[in-house]
Amino acid sequence: MTPEFVVSFATEAITTAVKLSAPLLITALVLGLAVSIFQAVTQIQEMTLAIIPKMVGVVVLLILFLPWFISTAAQFMEKTLSSITFYVGLG
Repeated sequence: MTPEFVVSFATEAITTAVKLSAPLLITALVLGLAVSIFQAVTQIQEMTLAIIPKMVGVVVLLILFLPWFISTAAQFMEKTLSSITFYVGLG
């Protein structure tokens, strides 16, 4: 295993992780910001009002994007497992 290979593999792993987590995190961020603005305008300081919309939004997005999440993770794992002999130095 060369240092270049390790760096490229780590880069690909981090890129895949960011691609998989970004839609959920951005959704939670946008919904949290919207709820915070709503709470500031109306002066309602209820904790469940801050948490429930984010949870619902993330779950809905997870259900909608689940096929894409699975295919992206499966492609990364397929590529990783298909070249496992190179990883351990046998190839």
